[in-house]
Amino acid sequence: MVEPLNPPKRKNPLKRTQQQTLPPAARSRSAQLLTQAAAEGRFALQRCAECKDYIYPPREVCPNCLSVDLALTDAPDGGVIVSETTTHVTSDSYFRERMPWRIGMVKLDCGPIAVAHLHGDCQDGDRVRATLRLDKSGQAVFFAIPTEPTPNMDQDRQWYEMVAKPQFRRVLVTNGRSAIGQAVASALAETGATVYVGIAEPWKPFPGEEKLRKGNFKIVPLDAPDERSVRELAADIGGKIDILVNTSEFIRPGGLLDRSRTTVIRDEMEQLYLGFVNLAQSFAPAMLGRGADQINSAAAWVNIFSVHALANWSAFGTHSAAEAACLSLSHCLRGELRSGGVRVINLFTGPTDTEWFQTLPPPKVAPKALGSAVVKALNEGVEEMFVGDVAKEIQQNLVDNPKSVEREFTNRHT
Repeated sequence: MVEPLNPPKRKNPLKRTQQQTLPPAARSRSAQLLTQAAAEGRFALQRCAECKDYIYPPREVCPNCLSVDLALTDAPDGGVIVSETTTHVTSDSYFRERMPWRIGMVKLDCGPIAVAHLHGDCQDGDRVRATLRLDKSGQAVFFAIPTEPTPNMDQDRQWYEMVAKPQFRRVLVTNGRSAIGQAVASALAETGATVYVGIAEPWKPFPGEEKLRKGNFKIVPLDAPDERSVRELAADIGGKIDILVNTSEFIRPGGLLDRSRTTVIRDEMEQLYLGFVNLAQSFAPAMLGRGADQINSAAAWVNIFSVHALANWSAFGTHSAAEAACLSLSHCLRGELRSGGVRVINLFTGPTDTEWFQTLPPPKVAPKALGSAVVKALNEGVEEMFVGDVAKEIQQNLVDNPKSVEREFTNRHT
């Protein structure tokens, strides 16, 4: 049975900081389909459109009928462990630091046999649930877990390497003045994380301030667009932060032609894009250097974006464009933080139940739902999560017919 995690010991500042090592990352282009599924938290395999066989390992052509139509398809995730072993010696530097390590062969109900990492509560002959997870190198791997919950199931040592569990970690939520920032901070505090909450202009009252100050949070001065403010905070706590949640927001209605001048557009870019730049340049280098600290390690950078970063909504056109710029920047940051084993997680949401979307009809996403989604994304180690009905519908429609999404949201503007 998996033993519960204990709070980590304080790091000895006199010890040399180790460099992060990564598991093997070489993958074929076809194998990146599994990475796509793992990034979204799905269990999916290639499936031949002709003979209907599920294919593993990923291939360019079906080994049964030679069809090249092998679409990524959600698959049954049940299976049985047909063999297992524990590795104690290896030449790979990543696994050598983490020995012993359990792996096994899982016969999937849908047909293929896959090599998988094994949860500590899974034994040879057990029925298991197969999952696809992103390892520290950002690539998809199979991970077999029990079919039913077990005590301390989410604290398995090998599982911990595949996720960014916030328990015992130190988290910075960048904007505590907003309802979303407060909801995210509360959700993270409930997991057992130490939560720092950034407040710009702390002398100015704001809704929810009393509850925030009386809660189990560490209030810190932080104004993301202000480079000096960000750098001063990073100099103080940057070396402690394990997870950063970027909750910066600046929402104003209007498209490109609604702006008679560039004032609002400048504000959007300053608050969102340049705020992101300041946070990344000040906090990310320290996180990058702390990826090898095991349970004390830096784990994840989380962004909350509008789903219209993917499909511009002309009613909020320039805001959508600023969000799209931040999304592109997140992809750059993801590549730069990968060498340290730090995940960049993007949450996409439709209209939220906040003042700037007051006149819009439901469905809207409650701030509390976003807080829960942040915790879920960290616990599952995904890279992309769509929150709420609107975001999920747009995600699916972008796969089916992106041009229809473009027309739908540009035709709604009045």
